[in-house]
Amino acid sequence: MLEIFKRLKAKEWLLAAFSLVFIVAQVWLDLKLPDYMSEITRLTQTPGSAISDIWAAGGYMLLCALGSLAAAIIVGFFAARIAATFSKELRSDMFAKVDSLSMEEIGRFSTASLITRSTNDITQVQMLITMGLQLVIKAPIMAVWAVTKISGKGLEWTAATGVALIVMIVVIAVIMVFVFPKFKKMQVLTDNLNRVTRENLTGLRSVRAYNAEDYQEEKFAKANDELTSTQLFTSRAMALMMPLISTVMNGLTLAIYWIGALLIGQAGAADKLTLFSNMVVFSSYAMQVIMSFMMIAMVFIMVPRASVSAKRINEVLDTEPSIEEGTVTQGKPGVEGEVVFKQVGFMYPGASDYVLHDVSFTARKGETVAFIGSTGSGKSTLINLIPRFYDATEGEIVIDGVNIKEYNKEALHNKIGYVPQKAVMFKGTVDSNVNFGDNGLETTAEDIKQAISIAQGTEFVEQMDGQYEAAIAQGGTNVSGGQKQRLAIARAVCRKPEIYIFDDSFSALDYKTDRTLRAALKKETAGVTSFIVAQRIGTIMDADQIIVLDEGKVVGHGTHKELLESCQVYKEIALSQLSKEELAS
Repeated sequence: MLEIFKRLKAKEWLLAAFSLVFIVAQVWLDLKLPDYMSEITRLTQTPGSAISDIWAAGGYMLLCALGSLAAAIIVGFFAARIAATFSKELRSDMFAKVDSLSMEEIGRFSTASLITRSTNDITQVQMLITMGLQLVIKAPIMAVWAVTKISGKGLEWTAATGVALIVMIVVIAVIMVFVFPKFKKMQVLTDNLNRVTRENLTGLRSVRAYNAEDYQEEKFAKANDELTSTQLFTSRAMALMMPLISTVMNGLTLAIYWIGALLIGQAGAADKLTLFSNMVVFSSYAMQVIMSFMMIAMVFIMVPRASVSAKRINEVLDTEPSIEEGTVTQGKPGVEGEVVFKQVGFMYPGASDYVLHDVSFTARKGETVAFIGSTGSGKSTLINLIPRFYDATEGEIVIDGVNIKEYNKEALHNKIGYVPQKAVMFKGTVDSNVNFGDNGLETTAEDIKQAISIAQGTEFVEQMDGQYEAAIAQGGTNVSGGQKQRLAIARAVCRKPEIYIFDDSFSALDYKTDRTLRAALKKETAGVTSFIVAQRIGTIMDADQIIVLDEGKVVGHGTHKELLESCQVYKEIALSQLSKEELAS
């Protein structure tokens, strides 16, 4: 918990210091109230006291109460300001950190958990700061100050107050021992509930197509029941705290008056008034002490869960990305667009075997290199090493004469136009989705139209309501799979990169559109190196190099005609899709 508070900035500490001044003022005013109450009691019990003196004491008492209220409002304002600002900064830091993490770290935390940590966990910390600044600082000051006020006013009353405090501390400690582990479990269960919900929403079509609504509902109900039962346990345990504390407070009041009655009954006539006045004052101050511990108890209700949340936030913020960023921003002159794989091997983190073994090839500027192979042969993994979504376990990858590990990530990504296997659309417009990101180049409206034209998307875009400013829903749910793929390809073309990466990016297109699009790409983007992962032989027949992968190993490398003669794996794939006559033509 203390670790996360180290992230508070100087401005927030300054506001906390201002809050401290008003907290001290509030405590001083609260502790003045019993003094005036004692004065009023003395005046009412003393014959011949002037009514104006009683009114004056009452007026001062009212001013103290109003002053305490004003100080409490100011402290609340500062506390809310500090908590809101800090949570905003935490969310920004979390988002930036997640953006910097490699796919390995994101997979380790899981998407559902990262969402929970960025929202719910930060909210828990924010609530603790809001309440804690008002209560945690105020309570000890009030307790210590009140104890100094009552010291010497009665050993018997002091002993009764001490016993009450010990009972309260024991009660709070016992409850915390049982509740703290449950708070930790509750955050994990919240992650699980988010995961199930997210799976159901993203896979809604499959759920409905397979009549799996009941199964998903049972799955959600199980996750929901686990979270609910844990929350009920913690809520019930915490619900016991307040009645127990109230019982202790009422019992202490009763004890003070009972002891006071005995002491007054045994005292002489001259001492009765002094004892009665001391009893009233002691009762008020004792309640202030108990209230202080009650405020601490209220914070303790929030601390366990906030502590778990803070630990989970720190886990993300303290994670060092496994992929370290280089400093090089430009490649060597004369080798632009050249990509070299040198004996590259790759193993996923935690896996027992390599996914890629000893992959070597050179792609020169303007060449198209295609990858084909059976499912799970490592095609997508191989091309995902180029933008450094993962780092090669063995060997090296060189772009423009420089090892990719030496590149600044922004400079490396500026060289690449990447189209993933699953086209991703962002909420916005056609224009904002195509002109996405920043690679330091000025993009005009004509550039966007040309990119969409090359991707064979002009016809359907111009038929949309608003055309290039037409709305795209989150995830692109208002466009078809083929339309999403074409917009994703247009996005890559619009960047005008040195290198294209197409990860099975033509699979949702019909054969005619596929061929037309590739012809337009070849014509309009001449001189750009292209990497294509495909399942269709027709998509890659014209590639300058075709690399055949089988179980992560290169089993064939050459042109279409060369591989038909020299590579049995390629020949089998080709014959499974096309006839001998089609292949010959």
